[in-house]
Amino acid sequence: MLKELHAKIEDIFPKVVEIRRHIHRNPELSFQEFETSAYIQQRLAELAIPFELVAGTGVVAVLTGEKSVSDTIVVLRADIDALPIDEQNTISYKSENKGIMHACGHDFHTANLLGAASILNDYKKEFSGKIVLLFQPAEEKIPGGAIQILESGILESFGGTIKAILGLHVSPRVAVGKVGLRAGRFMASSDEFYFTIKGRGGHAAEPHRAVDPIMIAAQLLTTLQQVVSRKANPDVPSVLTFGRFIGAGAANVIPEEVKLAGTFRTMDEAWRKEALETVAEIASTLPASLGAKTEIEVRHGYPALYNDPALTEKVTTIIADTMGPDVPQELEIWMAAEDFAYYSYRYPSLFMLIGTNNEESSTQYGLHNPQFNLDEKAFETSIAVMVNAAISLLNESDE
Repeated sequence: MLKELHAKIEDIFPKVVEIRRHIHRNPELSFQEFETSAYIQQRLAELAIPFELVAGTGVVAVLTGEKSVSDTIVVLRADIDALPIDEQNTISYKSENKGIMHACGHDFHTANLLGAASILNDYKKEFSGKIVLLFQPAEEKIPGGAIQILESGILESFGGTIKAILGLHVSPRVAVGKVGLRAGRFMASSDEFYFTIKGRGGHAAEPHRAVDPIMIAAQLLTTLQQVVSRKANPDVPSVLTFGRFIGAGAANVIPEEVKLAGTFRTMDEAWRKEALETVAEIASTLPASLGAKTEIEVRHGYPALYNDPALTEKVTTIIADTMGPDVPQELEIWMAAEDFAYYSYRYPSLFMLIGTNNEESSTQYGLHNPQFNLDEKAFETSIAVMVNAAISLLNESDE
């Protein structure tokens, strides 16, 4: 089967690249993926794979194995939304939607799952049970599409037992042809802070007549870093970063207010709760002690992502046995966040990184960069991973 699978991937490779480039050219933001959803539905209809809609723009399709009767289910998930980034690449398939770009590889993820669907559709006699193809909307925006998928009950509606939910993400830090895996804690939780520090504006020559929100905000940022450097257990990864500081004054004008926005990321849910409360308290009391007031908004994001250890070990072995012992690579913790984490708290789940780094073919920019692109040769690895893992896991249950 391995030799035949490689030939099938080679056969559909041009089509998968075409699909990826179409999606890249036509990106849509979270919860607005209407054309992307329609395109996915069209591709599934061409394959005669039954599907239904969920969470607005989400698409869920089912392949039922014909090897024998089984109630075991494996879910393969891809996210479909893009980012509010103005693409700076000079490529034939550059985004045609100004200010929107697939800078995180979701175009690849979607095309990959459609490619895997094409092959799995021909292999139904090779497995028992069901393979659920989940095209999920809105990974990039809180509250995320995953929680809506779970709350819809659609996964339970297929009956049977969900043995695994598998997801993947392209990674420019992993070499093409390799697959990165990590058991247990893998990705961080992520919550957002929005602060408005309200002072009293005035003349730069008379700071004593004003309440300077610029200086208060600067002091607040410095103080808040002690939440990580002095309150956090060093054994628990934590990152507090502010990426927005807006004080619309002038060289000689102290503004009325300053707006701050940032994120807090960690791997421990108890510490996450404590840290969020501490940051909010400091953001309120420190400016107050200096005569200012703070409007505070905390947007609770995704929890930390946990890869089921037993499932991780099984899939690592499957990849090594079917694709070569040097293909699976052990990863370090990654402090990015993913709403795939919600699945990991309800079902055995595994989130993997597919290597796209090839310094010889193009300059590699990081995710969320306006010049991000990837080596499409990675499809040869990612499709094989999904197909081999899904069939092997289902056949294991059938033995």
